Amino acid sequence: MSVSSIQAAWLPPDNRLHLSHGPIDLIIKAEGVSADRAYRKAIQAMQYLLERLVVELPYLRQKTQSPDHYRHPVARRMADATSGYENRFITPMAAVAGAVADHVLAAMTAESGLTKASVNNGGDIAFWVADGYDATAIMANLDAARCTIPHDSNCRGMATSGYGGRSFSLGIADAVVVLADHAANADAAATMIANAVNLPADLPSDHPDMQAVTRVPANALLPESDLGDQPIVTSVAALSPAAIEWALDAGENEANAIMALKPVAGALIRVKDHIRVVGLDQYLNTGQIKHEAMQLMEKIR
Repeated sequence: MSVSSIQAAWLPPDNRLHLSHGPIDLIIKAEGVSADRAYRKAIQAMQYLLERLVVELPYLRQKTQSPDHYRHPVARRMADATSGYENRFITPMAAVAGAVADHVLAAMTAESGLTKASVNNGGDIAFWVADGYDATAIMANLDAARCTIPHDSNCRGMATSGYGGRSFSLGIADAVVVLADHAANADAAATMIANAVNLPADLPSDHPDMQAVTRVPANALLPESDLGDQPIVTSVAALSPAAIEWALDAGENEANAIMALKPVAGALIRVKDHIRVVGLDQYLNTGQIKHEAMQLMEKIR
């Protein structure tokens, strides 16, 4: 089935709905007596969404302005999520995947009768649970990092960023996973924390750790990138323990700064299978995560 140029299909074994349109790729799950109606609402919410956002792309690729400056509700969600970062470099595009997920989820949950719903946009996830239910997710592919979010939590979004993902990153994190009130806020925060996970700025260019990181200008890979000619990371070879700790410290500092600004519950930061958890105490067993990470590093050795 299709609506406009939207491609839609049902995925086995649990009949999740797959919607794709250009760069937007959604995996959607609805549970409850109104699930079928919610799926129809999701398709309707996607209709003409990409075309209308494209109109605003020149502005969305520039420094974030007031949400009122933008026309489409998703563009305003993007601006709201990326505002308040003071002098840090950020554009609304840092929250596009999460904002789209939030938009589609909001349309679905307008239907009463759902028990659970989730919209996964390339790893940036908006989710909702009814009273008496909870949501679960695994962070950074660690079984021990199984995150359980009860219905009375204000967290309804999770996002992942890092140099190996589908979006560009200025940092060397394999993954930064953020839990927040909405997917757009999680998306922006994950982007900013991942950018901060980096080597010391005063490290000489011929230092072995600097030599281990390959960077290219963002616009060399994607001419229209909102990052312009900023050097994005494309690969990271072996790093010294000191470099990894420095990078994790930098990510933790950024995570704490963002948690003071935004409704972000915390972050899990992964660099070369070293794990740092910031916040998230009520959702994760941090001791078990460290144990599993150590086991993984032993296997690699």
